[in-house]
Amino acid sequence: MATDIRTSELKTPVDVAEYLFRRLHEVGVRSVHGLPGDYNLGHEVALDYIPGAGLTWVGNCNELNAGYAADGYARVKGIAAMVTTFGVGELSAMNAIAGAYSEYSPVVHIVGTPSTIAQKEGMLLHHTLGNGNFDVFANMNRDISVAMAKLNDPHEAATLIDHAIRECWVQSRPVYITLPTDMVTKKIEGARLDTPIDLSYPSNVPEKEDYVVDVVLKYLRDAKNPAILVDACAIRHRVLDEVHELVKRSGLPVFVTPMGKGAVNETLPTFGGVYAGDGSDPDVRERLESSDLILSIGAIKSDFNTAGFTYHVSQLSTIDFHSNYVRVRYSEYPGVRMQGVLQKVIAKMGKLNVKPGPVATNDIPKADQDMSDDQIISHAWFWPRMGQWLEKDDIVITETGTANFGIWETRFPEGVTALSQVLWGSIGWSVGACQGAALAAKELGIKRTILFVGDGSFQLTAQEVSTMIRRDLNPIIFVICNKGYTIERFIHGMDAEYNDIQEWKNKDLLAVFGADPKKSKTYQVKTKQEIHNLFNDKHFSSAPYIQFVELYMEREDAPIALKLTAEASAKNNAKE
Repeated sequence: MATDIRTSELKTPVDVAEYLFRRLHEVGVRSVHGLPGDYNLGHEVALDYIPGAGLTWVGNCNELNAGYAADGYARVKGIAAMVTTFGVGELSAMNAIAGAYSEYSPVVHIVGTPSTIAQKEGMLLHHTLGNGNFDVFANMNRDISVAMAKLNDPHEAATLIDHAIRECWVQSRPVYITLPTDMVTKKIEGARLDTPIDLSYPSNVPEKEDYVVDVVLKYLRDAKNPAILVDACAIRHRVLDEVHELVKRSGLPVFVTPMGKGAVNETLPTFGGVYAGDGSDPDVRERLESSDLILSIGAIKSDFNTAGFTYHVSQLSTIDFHSNYVRVRYSEYPGVRMQGVLQKVIAKMGKLNVKPGPVATNDIPKADQDMSDDQIISHAWFWPRMGQWLEKDDIVITETGTANFGIWETRFPEGVTALSQVLWGSIGWSVGACQGAALAAKELGIKRTILFVGDGSFQLTAQEVSTMIRRDLNPIIFVICNKGYTIERFIHGMDAEYNDIQEWKNKDLLAVFGADPKKSKTYQVKTKQEIHNLFNDKHFSSAPYIQFVELYMEREDAPIALKLTAEASAKNNAKE
């Protein structure tokens, strides 16, 4: 049971809920995702504190979508927050939180719980398992959270809140905070708010860092044809400034992995494209795999990120930079963060041996250049053509499936942010993530948020388009209509019924969800010429409001990278 702090002992008394939401505002959160529930609508309503802290309540269609949205918001703004209710609400969100944990997305998950008195007495309450155990759901969240803060005691609340938010930021992963109904208005020391939470990363031991830098420089200077490979953790652990400086000053060929799309300026003459083992363009694969030294920054060598574990790169020719260690060939240096090492390597490296690599383009393959009126839209044609339409600073979200693999063939303009969920791969994620990303974009003054999602995946989370309309967001949504789960077809069951779906009139959902016809528009495109005309439509491209495009493709068409990865995945699944 919570015990009060005497108000006379406090310099600046504030309620626990106020303290929590003001801290979230401090670190950059401006909108809170989630759903109301009676345990976050206690006798003193926690959600009522949100406006007073300078935050906006979003209000999602369900907790899973809210979690996806918070993930997308975090990837654009740097951190996100969501609120659910005890048991039924938080469990609905767990898939999304697990995905955020897997993919290093910093989400603060706040759960309204029964009062400390009810918990102590083991009362038989709704939303429980009926066994008096009030820790069971927190325990489920433990392995997908880098910090747990149970705000059961006012004496500890501020410290626990600050610690959780710091760990969320520094480790770039979700944290879990419980707020019992009787803790909402408990008074704690508000003077702590005058001192911002320390979000700085731990410094490396100078002597150890300098040693690692010297080892890296030795191999880098001796290399005859080194190259740079950038992956997702360079984005998640905020070393892109160092990456950009390394690319610029070294002049080395630079490549990204599928999860690393958007990590470097793809308009640079040294950018060669996407490397994913056997799923790579032949020129990309040849150049990278022939390098005698690869500077691998923030690697996540998962199956879909490596086209089915088809990397052909030796560890003897690799230096790995990570958030908590550096590995030079087979020698590992734990506790040495990449940021400090990269900064010193850049400052000291001098002139290097540079062998040019391929240059990425949005050129359409010759075999797919036919633009006659009846030419259906193919993946080989669409993704480079879409790349010609993209603009500086766009946010591009791609769903697990054809879009995730097709985007490999798109060279981005400068400043594009790419969101995908290659590792966790929960279908439907992208629709919720689009809502969160579009909201973050609106807060940051970014003009366009663009979503590519398959018709099968879209059916899992389509309700979140309603939230986009409600919040007056302006995403451009492309639903790829190809009659079902294409990626699953290529793994197994091309003609199997379980890979089919009921076809929807997808674009009609804007009207169903109440969109104002004057502030929304829908399109249906089935040929290359129709897409070409759409991309040349200046009003469409200006993204004045929400727009929805049904994009038709053949059922058995897919990017070549998807086909290769699906084949490798099927082989891995069949191993005994």
